[in-house]
Amino acid sequence: MSSDSRGRGSPGSDGWAALGAIGEALRTQRQHEAAAREREAARRHAEERERRLFVDAVGPVTPLAPHRRRPHDAPRAKPHPRQRELDEQAALREAWSDAVDVESLLLTDDGLGFRREGVPADVLARLRRGQWAIQGQLDLHGLRRDEARDALAGFLAGAERQGWRCLRVVHGKGLGSPGRAPVLKAKVQRWLAQSAAVIAFAQASGPQGGAGALIVLLRGSGR
Repeated sequence: MSSDSRGRGSPGSDGWAALGAIGEALRTQRQHEAAAREREAARRHAEERERRLFVDAVGPVTPLAPHRRRPHDAPRAKPHPRQRELDEQAALREAWSDAVDVESLLLTDDGLGFRREGVPADVLARLRRGQWAIQGQLDLHGLRRDEARDALAGFLAGAERQGWRCLRVVHGKGLGSPGRAPVLKAKVQRWLAQSAAVIAFAQASGPQGGAGALIVLLRGSGR
């Protein structure tokens, strides 16, 4: 047999090199797989150790039975336009003046009352008799003038956003003020008369606060 025929039956130098590279790749792969198995075994060992420590600390634990209940997705709260509210209150405060004369607009024939042009006269009678359901109340007792004005501005703005129509504003009878005179009473009347949201107000009946409170009617959404 010739040397050429013997050479065709065995790999040359390039073939041996390729086989060596394949063998090295296999060895590297086996090393990676062995390392992965070691990491997995270490992880399981750590979990088992933690489980035993937990059982030793709290005692045996019975897993809950599986259920098909779907977790409840709580609805997200709507963004609250806090800055817009502050801007609205600031605008109201700037628009209200203590120097405005509203005495000529107040009706005193049957108790204190105020109504804008076009508002029927029986509205005041209904307010005085308490025929409107009061949807919100603001108590100004103990507040200084600026504090009371800010509180009233915020209260009216919030009531409009809520769609409320009838409110009670308690300004007090002035029994604790110097001279026992109601300091806030006249100011609250002026502020309310300057608010575009207010279409009428009347002195409250006895059960609703009497001379220490006003029943206020706001414009409706269709006005």
